Amino acid sequence: MEARVEASMGQPLDRKKMWILIIATVIVAAGIGGFLVMRSTASEAKAADQTGAEKEAKAPVPVRVAAVGVAPISSYLSSTANLVAENEVKILAEAEGRISSLLVEEGQRVQKGEALLHLVRGDAQMMAEKARVRAANARVAAARAREMYAQGLLSQGDFEKTSMEKEVAEQELAEGEWRVSKTTVRAPFGGVVTERVVNEGQHMRPGEALFTITDYDPMIARIYLPEKDVLGLSEGREVRLTLRAANEIQFAGRIRQISPVVDTATGTVKITVEAIDPPAAARPGAFVAVDIVRGTRTEAMVLPRESIVRELQEAHVFVADGNVAKKRPVTLGIEEGDVVEVLSGVRPGEKVIVAGQGGLKDGSLIKFEGAPAPAAPTAAGR
Repeated sequence: MEARVEASMGQPLDRKKMWILIIATVIVAAGIGGFLVMRSTASEAKAADQTGAEKEAKAPVPVRVAAVGVAPISSYLSSTANLVAENEVKILAEAEGRISSLLVEEGQRVQKGEALLHLVRGDAQMMAEKARVRAANARVAAARAREMYAQGLLSQGDFEKTSMEKEVAEQELAEGEWRVSKTTVRAPFGGVVTERVVNEGQHMRPGEALFTITDYDPMIARIYLPEKDVLGLSEGREVRLTLRAANEIQFAGRIRQISPVVDTATGTVKITVEAIDPPAAARPGAFVAVDIVRGTRTEAMVLPRESIVRELQEAHVFVADGNVAKKRPVTLGIEEGDVVEVLSGVRPGEKVIVAGQGGLKDGSLIKFEGAPAPAAPTAAGR
């Protein structure tokens, strides 16, 4: 009887364990299934990414090319300075008076000796007239005294006194005429009126500024170079001047003077450069780059500057080999303007990529788009 009771009590316990086992099995199976699904999805996404990357890698990169050329190229000693007019002067009043008329304006070209303004003559004119009358009387008196002295009718002392009075009267007349002349201010040399600081009717005193006159020919620039760079230079050497405000405006110059001394504070030598036929845009005060030719290679292999990719101390270019870009390390030489001398790495006539090389690797596929870039100049065409 007791045994049957224990058996009937054990059946519910076994059924409960069975359900727990079934539920646990379902949960584990669901987890494994989810993991497998996620893994499969990730693998598919990775495969899709790889496929896209491969397609992108195989897509040709649009580029532009230019040919490697042969041309003369020069090295320069470079510096900067301001153009200045060698002849520039501030004109000051030399006499006192009121300005009666202004005859020139800023920007006007004047000739040497040309009148710039007039002062009211007034007192100066009257003093000159009085001096002219006194001088005339003194001349008459001196002539009469000379006759009387020759006849023995006048002592030597009185004769010398009369002669001295004549000289004093002549000096007073000269001074009066000088004062009258100073009532007209004239240009000391030919040039352009670059500043006017007075107005008509203004009262002037000696020493006050009136105008500034500038002679644009010649214009010079003074640069300072290290002593070692000056050793090979000589007067008359060719110079290239470039306006920094407009780099396309270039004009010629020459070394006019090399200072005979070295500045002990800076170790530099002053070089005076004279501009030759400067353009109208080259005004006094303009900031210019001064390039002195140091040496020229007549048949250098040259590349466009934009074709070169620089990495620290190294440089390379991409050469178009059919529809494939080939990376070439290059050794560079002289740089001048938009071209750079290349000593090794490419051959004349090869096509180097000048646009689009930023996304290239060695062996990348390329395609040519747009108009071809201008070829580097050749020795015959430059």
